[in-house]
Amino acid sequence: MMAKYEMTDLGLLHHFLGMGVIQTESSIFLHQKKYASTLLNKFGLTECKSVTTPLVATEKLAKDDGSGAANEEQYRSIVGSLLYLTATRPDIMYASSLLARFMHCPTNRHYGTAKRVLRYIKGTLDYGLEYVKGKRSILIGYCDSDWGGSVGDCKSTSGYVFSFGSGVFSWASVKQNCVALSTAEAEYISAAEATTQAIWLRFVLEDFGELQTEATPLHCDNISAIAITKNPVFHQKTKHIDRRYHFIKDALQEGVINLEYCPTNEQLADIFTKPLAKDRFNYLRGMLGVKSPQDLKGSVEL
Repeated sequence: MMAKYEMTDLGLLHHFLGMGVIQTESSIFLHQKKYASTLLNKFGLTECKSVTTPLVATEKLAKDDGSGAANEEQYRSIVGSLLYLTATRPDIMYASSLLARFMHCPTNRHYGTAKRVLRYIKGTLDYGLEYVKGKRSILIGYCDSDWGGSVGDCKSTSGYVFSFGSGVFSWASVKQNCVALSTAEAEYISAAEATTQAIWLRFVLEDFGELQTEATPLHCDNISAIAITKNPVFHQKTKHIDRRYHFIKDALQEGVINLEYCPTNEQLADIFTKPLAKDRFNYLRGMLGVKSPQDLKGSVEL
């Protein structure tokens, strides 16, 4: 490119679109430490006391909790900033999407929860995602759901995450559009939503020259949901489910995805559906590849 265009070689990439990049002999590490530091300074939490998890495991947020109205502009600014930070921090994806449900008329309790997430960021300021080279280029997905976890409308939350090679690169935590009548139904809807993402990712990877010749493994921890997917007959227990979710059956038969059972303790998408206790949260965070650069091989400085 230098022979054809007038350009300067600036060496290895260190920053791109607000993201920091650390390259070692065996991996690439992406982080947003500078942006996270700016956030804490902007909202006056530079010297705050850190916490080990972004959300309290037993706490549930409701639209009207009687704690009084909070500053709507300030709240929206915090949540919007957290959503941008999820580009390299899937560990705060659920917390950020949960807080985003209360953009209109947030309460002081919602505001306090948002500040708790920032306190978690304070203790994990330099965390990011590591991608190790030398791994097989296979798209693998995980999908999960809680059941009726949303206080007020009793809707469930779908979560999915996809890895390619060594690390995760696509994830989401979204409240479902309808009320599920059972855990199997909630998991079935979650699997259908993950399938749409899998199909799109396969298209993108094909454009990059990484054609996925085999069905994409999609791990689910609910045996009943898997049985519903593999049963081509629409029986009485599933006839009320919105027909747009049933396309997962066609994707399975066409060999686009392969829905596989995964034990609950190994379900990576669990971190995108509900608040978790410290030990469980730390385990899944590590499985996602979110870590400190101090854990990378070799001498690294931020």
